[in-house]
Amino acid sequence: MSGLSISRRGLLAGVSAAGASAALSACGAKTGSGTSSAPGAEADTSGDTVKVGLLNSLSGTMAISEVTVHNALLLAVKEINAAGGVLGKKLRPVSQDGASDWPTFAEKAEALITDDKVVATFGCWTSASRKAVKPVFERYRSPLFYPVQYEGLEESPYIFYVGATTNQQIVPALDYLRKQGLTKLCLVGSDYVFPRTANKIIKAYARAHGMQIKGEDYAPLGSTEFSTIVNKVKDAGADAVFNTLNGDSNVAFFKEYKSAGLTAKSLPVLSVSIAEEEVKSIGTQYLEGQLTAWNYYQTTPGTANTEFVRAYQAAYGRNKPTSDPMEAAYISLHLWKKMVEKAGSFDIEKVKAASDGIELIAPEGKVTVDGASQHVYKTARIGKVGADGLIEEVWNSGGPIKPDPYLKGYSWASGLS
Repeated sequence: MSGLSISRRGLLAGVSAAGASAALSACGAKTGSGTSSAPGAEADTSGDTVKVGLLNSLSGTMAISEVTVHNALLLAVKEINAAGGVLGKKLRPVSQDGASDWPTFAEKAEALITDDKVVATFGCWTSASRKAVKPVFERYRSPLFYPVQYEGLEESPYIFYVGATTNQQIVPALDYLRKQGLTKLCLVGSDYVFPRTANKIIKAYARAHGMQIKGEDYAPLGSTEFSTIVNKVKDAGADAVFNTLNGDSNVAFFKEYKSAGLTAKSLPVLSVSIAEEEVKSIGTQYLEGQLTAWNYYQTTPGTANTEFVRAYQAAYGRNKPTSDPMEAAYISLHLWKKMVEKAGSFDIEKVKAASDGIELIAPEGKVTVDGASQHVYKTARIGKVGADGLIEEVWNSGGPIKPDPYLKGYSWASGLS
C-alpha cells in the first residue's frame, strides 16, 4: 500500500537500522532527550517526516479483526498528510505485525520505539497484547494510542485509551438487558484477561441488581470447538448470553449456536467484540437479530460518519464495512494530531499536558479527551444485527459518558480493583 513501511527483523533490517542509526547520529533533534532513563527512547523529529508506529495483528487468530483497524490507521495517515501533516511534517507509517502473540507484541513495540524511533504508536486489540506492551511504553516513555473497548481497571501515563472503558460499554449493556427483562445470564468468553475481568465486573453488577449468572465458560483464544459450551448454555435456563469471545472463535461459536437450534429470539446473545467486519466474516445468517454493544456503527448518523464511510470504502472497496475499533483507531490519529498541535511539540510530556479537553466531531459523534485518565468521553450504543450484515442502533445513552475506568462512581464495584 502507498506510504506503508513494514519493519522486519533479519539481515535487511539490520542493514537498514545501521544506516538509520548513522543518519540519526549525524543530525537531529530527538524528542525526550534527557528525560528517559531507557536507551534509544528518543523519537526522531529532525527531518521533514516523522514516523508513527502501527502495531496490529496482521496474521493469526486476531487478524480477522485487526487488519481492518490497520487499514483505518493508514486512511487517517493519508488524510493528515493530505492536509499538510503535523507541525509541518508528513507522517511515515511503520507497521509491525503482532501476529496474535503477546510476547511478539512486546518485541515489536520495542522495535518501533528503539529501532524506528517513532513519535507515537497506534494499535493493539486484545487486553493481553496491551498488558504485554504496557511496560515497554512506560519504560521508554513513549505513547501508545489503544483503539479498542476494554475491561477498565487500568490507567497508564503513556497509554491513551480511545476505545470504551467499562462504564461506557459493559455497564450500559447490562442496564439494557435488565430493562428488557433479560436477567438470567450465561457468560461465554475467551480465556484471557479481558473476558475474565469483564465477567468479574458483570458478576458484581448482577449481585447488586438482582440478576443471576447461570453459567460461566471460557475457551482458549482461537478455539474452534464449542459443542460442549453451547450445550451447557442451552441447558442452563438463562434468558441471554453475554459474549466476550474474541477473534475467529466467534465463527465457530455462532455456527455451533445455530446448529444447536438456538436463535436470537429463543436465547439472544449480546456481544462486545463483534462488529461489522466480524459479522461479515462469521456470516449474517448466524448473527441476524443478535445484539452488540459499542460506541459506533457504520449506520451511526452524521456528516462526519458519512464522510468516513465514503473515504474508507473508496480506499478499500465499496462493500467494505466500517466498525467501532476501526473508527476509534482512525480518530486516535486525529486526536493525537490535535494534541501535538496544541502542545506545539511532539514531546510526549508536552502532548500529555495539552491533551485535556481536546475535542473532535468524530464519526461516532462528539468525543473529548479526559486528560486526567487519558480516556475519552464516548456515547454508549446498543445495536442489532440486520439481514444486510449492518448493525442498527436500538438504544443509546443520549450523549457522551465520562470515562470511569475504575468504576469509582458505582458503589457495587467497590473492591473490584
